[in-house]
Amino acid sequence: MLRITLPLLVALLAAMTAVPAAAFDGIRVTLLGTGGPWPSVERFGPSTLVEAGDQVLLFDCGRGVAQRLAQAGVALKDVDAVFLTHLHSDRTVGLPDLWLTGWLRGRPDPLLVFGPDGTQDMMRHFEQAFRADIASHVDLPHEAAAIAAHDIGENVVYSTDDVTVTAFVVDHGSIAPAYGYRIDYQGRRAVVLSGDTRYSDNLIRVARGVQLLVHEVAAADPDLASTSERVRSIIGIHTTPEDAARVFRQTRPYLAIYAPILLFDVNEDALMRRTHALYPGAVQVGRDLMVIEIQNELQVRNGPSEERRLRD
Repeated sequence: MLRITLPLLVALLAAMTAVPAAAFDGIRVTLLGTGGPWPSVERFGPSTLVEAGDQVLLFDCGRGVAQRLAQAGVALKDVDAVFLTHLHSDRTVGLPDLWLTGWLRGRPDPLLVFGPDGTQDMMRHFEQAFRADIASHVDLPHEAAAIAAHDIGENVVYSTDDVTVTAFVVDHGSIAPAYGYRIDYQGRRAVVLSGDTRYSDNLIRVARGVQLLVHEVAAADPDLASTSERVRSIIGIHTTPEDAARVFRQTRPYLAIYAPILLFDVNEDALMRRTHALYPGAVQVGRDLMVIEIQNELQVRNGPSEERRLRD
């Protein structure tokens, strides 16, 4: 015979009266990694999580993406699709972890990946590289361990009833094609991610009037740049704060966020001074796990809300 104790009664009443949490009605952007190719415990490799309505979308998979997703309260198996801006290693090195660990943790379908020409080849080689590991897990569905990869062009590349993801070409020097992405939710809210790029007229065309523009930036001390060919070559395929200010002046986002960030003997205060000398609008330096939510208003937090729990 079941005895109804007071703790059990309280638990039963809570379960009966609990109201399911409403789906997030807007766009939530979490900067998972805002750093460059070199290891840093403060700025992980480039990766941005965009939750639009019920869609969980990941843009680039830099170093440490799995750890940052866990910190953000998002299970690896819940990522609906991955979008690569380009195939530099700092944008892809975390992808095997996301793919395989997500499968181990219960992802029921192949991982959906979109990217520039060469993405399908890269994903086939990932599958080949880890075939022994996959084969060893005899208790898991091997069809879910596949990667459904798509080489894309400049166009709408992903859409649901509420969400549209559009790829557009940017200029990242010799690595071509390279893409930025625009994410629209219900035709009322929009975010643009620049990817790695120099000053880009095409990006300006796509990003005019969006609520949030997440734009890369690279800056160097002038003396260092004058003496280091390597630094000059890196700066030459990225956007300086002066050029970023030109972009912001022409697009007029409600908020611009710098991410990812490459700084050579320049601190963040100098970066912002150089920006605000040419653009007085709202600009912030992105940080890992910074959250920007766009619903009826735009809100910025330094980390995920406390009520979020890992759904794994």
